[in-house]
Amino acid sequence: MRRIAVLDAPTNLGLRPPTSTSVPGCGKAPGALRDHGLLARLGARDAGCLTAPRYDPGDWRPGDGVCHAREISGYSTALADRIGAIIDRGEFPLVLGGDCSVLLGSALAMHRLGEAVGGRIGLVFVDGHSDFRHPGNASYVGAAAGEDLALVTGRGQADLAAIEGRRPYFRDIDVVVLGIRAQDEYRLDLQAAGITTRPVPALRAEGAARSAQWAHEQLADCAGYWVHIDVDVLDPAVMPAVDAPDPGGIAFAELEILLGGLVDTPHCLGVELTVFDPDYDPDGAYAAEIVNTVVAGLAPVVATDAVAPRLLPPQPHPTDPGPSHSGRAVPGPSVPEPFASGPAVSGPADVPGRAEEPVA
Repeated sequence: MRRIAVLDAPTNLGLRPPTSTSVPGCGKAPGALRDHGLLARLGARDAGCLTAPRYDPGDWRPGDGVCHAREISGYSTALADRIGAIIDRGEFPLVLGGDCSVLLGSALAMHRLGEAVGGRIGLVFVDGHSDFRHPGNASYVGAAAGEDLALVTGRGQADLAAIEGRRPYFRDIDVVVLGIRAQDEYRLDLQAAGITTRPVPALRAEGAARSAQWAHEQLADCAGYWVHIDVDVLDPAVMPAVDAPDPGGIAFAELEILLGGLVDTPHCLGVELTVFDPDYDPDGAYAAEIVNTVVAGLAPVVATDAVAPRLLPPQPHPTDPGPSHSGRAVPGPSVPEPFASGPAVSGPADVPGRAEEPVA
């Protein structure tokens, strides 16, 4: 049995302001989800809250690079420390964002872990949008939440895409994208990069359970994988409380099945949940639906009798805010089967060699 540890990451630094006089509300999401009994229903340990820096775009203008870059970089490093501390305890992290820039901290933690065990860590990216905007395909960048997949695969400014000199955090061939819309703006860029993608029509045609199994198979050579879930993968008919609702998404039942399939393996190292905005949920109905879905989807984590392989030897962590593994190699057991170590994470962002799912 793996114990879940819930860590709040209430950052909104990666989003544009909704209006000239307001700030994004997704930083309130962890509290809203906790109010619906998430931790108690999961039997989870409370791993605390990593408070984000102040949201203040200042005099940022297009062409200045990613807004809040310095703050996001520092926050990502601290978040990686906290996630590493949870994993070192042999627990399963559930990170409650916040916007999608949360992925940078998770990605940094996974790269450190991959280096420590001498294997590659993959990413299952469940999102309604590809978030693949970068200087190579856009006139300018600015909102990290719309650029997170590009940044974690090594595209973009070094203070975000190469924290601690690590670039990329995930290799292109170690990323699986699920749930983007069929006409996503950057779908052809994903295909050209060799990033395997299953948009909503293909996901629906194959079914959520088989799509989860397919994602496992794509990452079979990795020592494990992280799961990113942006709730805008859901159709706005059932989940309008996001910053960029886009028709053509999946249903709550499909997300529950997909999540359950993705976590029902020791390969899954943790999950993050992003972009829910309680400002658009005044009566809490959508928060309740999300909690129901997450609790049901994570049932395999707490229901199994199998203990997840410990990738790192246990470290003393009297409190989570303390330091985690720094990313240097840690002596310990080799990665057990069914984990396949593969080469260390040090290659370029674009590495050919994996069969791709055609992008619809």
